Amino acid sequence: MSLDSIKEAIAHLSEGERAELERWFAVTWDAEIEADFSPGGAGMSLLEDIDARIDAGNLGSFKVTRPRG
Repeated sequence: MSLDSIKEAIAHLSEGERAELERWFAVTWDAEIEADFSPGGAGMSLLEDIDARIDAGNLGSFKVTRPRG
């Protein structure tokens, strides 16, 4: 199934169905993030690198951006 066909199918959902889909995505996304940033997860090396930079005093300021919209 192509991305365009998925978008078209979503466009034809009722408001309630879209809300249910949004909840499903939120739960699924949260679970994936939790797994990625738990011990052994894919994101742990990133967190460890940031922690090491902080401990060494080598972490500069973060650039603050505004959401596009």
